[in-house]
Amino acid sequence: MATLFRSYKPFLPLRFKPIHTKSISLNPKTNFRFRTFSAINCSNHHPLPLSTEQIHTKINKELWLHNTMSRQKELFNPKIEGRVGMYVCGVTAYDLSHIGHARVYVAFDVLYRYLKYLGYEVNYVRNFTDVDDKIIARANELGEDPISLSRRYCEEFNHDMRYLNCIPPSVEPRVSDHMLQIVDMIKQILDNGCAYTINGDVYFSVDKFPEYGRLSGRKLEDNRAGERVAVNSMKKNPADFALWKSAKEGEPFWESPWGRGRPGWHIECSAMSAAYLGYSFDIHGGGMDLVFPHHENEIAQSCAACHQSSVSYWIHNGFVTIDSEKMSKSLGNFFTIRQVIELYHPLALRLFIIGTHYRSPINYSDHQLESASDRIFYIYQTLHDCECVLTQRDETSWKDSIPLGITSCINKFHEECITSMSDDLHTPVALAAMSEPLKIINDLLHTRKGKKQELRTESLASLGKTIKDVLTILGLLPDSYSEALQQLRGYALKRARLTENEVEQKIEERKGARENKEYEKSDAIRKDLAAVGIALMDSPDGTIWRPAVPLAMQDHHSTTST
Repeated sequence: MATLFRSYKPFLPLRFKPIHTKSISLNPKTNFRFRTFSAINCSNHHPLPLSTEQIHTKINKELWLHNTMSRQKELFNPKIEGRVGMYVCGVTAYDLSHIGHARVYVAFDVLYRYLKYLGYEVNYVRNFTDVDDKIIARANELGEDPISLSRRYCEEFNHDMRYLNCIPPSVEPRVSDHMLQIVDMIKQILDNGCAYTINGDVYFSVDKFPEYGRLSGRKLEDNRAGERVAVNSMKKNPADFALWKSAKEGEPFWESPWGRGRPGWHIECSAMSAAYLGYSFDIHGGGMDLVFPHHENEIAQSCAACHQSSVSYWIHNGFVTIDSEKMSKSLGNFFTIRQVIELYHPLALRLFIIGTHYRSPINYSDHQLESASDRIFYIYQTLHDCECVLTQRDETSWKDSIPLGITSCINKFHEECITSMSDDLHTPVALAAMSEPLKIINDLLHTRKGKKQELRTESLASLGKTIKDVLTILGLLPDSYSEALQQLRGYALKRARLTENEVEQKIEERKGARENKEYEKSDAIRKDLAAVGIALMDSPDGTIWRPAVPLAMQDHHSTTST
């Protein structure tokens, strides 16, 4: 493989409209690992990272989150000091997850990581729906047992989360394992007079809950009669929803006081969140499409079961769109996570996702993925080059100070990242803030002036460590920069439909053309490779290549942007 490219490209913000020690295998030749992290706060006298204990005394824990319930940003105050209870609605496991799912769980993984960074002990619960109409329909279609099918797709989902560098939640409960809790909660709701039975079905009576609609802002008369199921004309109010469904022929069932059946969609999350977090906890999250009816119904039935039920912050992420239309399985306009990471590095997909604020819509396109891939290659190349220089220096000879300008850069970067993350997780601002420290690292590495800089090694170490800490908060730190760069190059070759040998042959062919002063041929070779995302870089040591956004995409993007 050719020598890795040394990048001089400025790190410009793109517009895209901890911790665990567990290995993640993308394929037999790839491996990632989560890393622990600490903040860095450098001055002239204390340039190197402080201990975790020191850091947590210095971090401002103030965090503002947009609460869907109040429709405004609120200062985060947990119910129990130093602890956070967070429930995020998981997938209905009947197929491979799409990038709309990726956005949900990357967004809440960032929140999870940042809460841990601020020093909170977080109990993060994310469920699996493994009993549902869609699962049964898919199982019948495939001739498979519904529980077996959903178990298989739960495992596939967990693989996808590992690819995306998402930390596993504290607990991952499944509906099929919590029937006792679900039945008990339905009993409580019935005992409190907020539900009724019809021929073995149990329905929640929305008329018994005057505050129904406060999360979504919908009036009762505007609510849809049903969700995921056909309307039952026997219901007292068309908006009433099922807590328990009587068993149909050939469907899985469980015993209950109302006969054999299975739970409705909404009750499962109320029961499981109460089982692991209690009726009163801090954060409940999910995609914006869950605001109504799922989360609206959760509030109603949880409060009906326990009058003290309370969730402090309702957090929802925006949609992923394709041509400005919401991506979803039901619409059929979706890409699975597996389809995307066949051609793009999983961390490039993660960067694409967090390159837009989590509450804003994000439009998927190949150009956005190419841009994210190009950007993350630049980050890793810079930090890899930095590491290579540092490994050649004797650490025992390093001094305990860095120049004032480097200290100012580090402090500014750290402050911008913390300020932006504490302002409702503005990840795009944190990403853009890397521009200056990365540029300084490249100057120190590759310019004549930078190589002569006083305390150069110490500056590189401090800058590199600061960026690594932020990458970890964002979930973008691989186990090895070198390995990640090789993977990114491999993905670029796959998209270009070329092999490493073929690119090297083109480089040799171009070298011969230049020696023979056949400059048109030389330029044509360079342009042909650039057209498929392979950029040639000339230096005194020869010509090397690196991945780049294909020329056609660059031209199209510049045309559509003007």
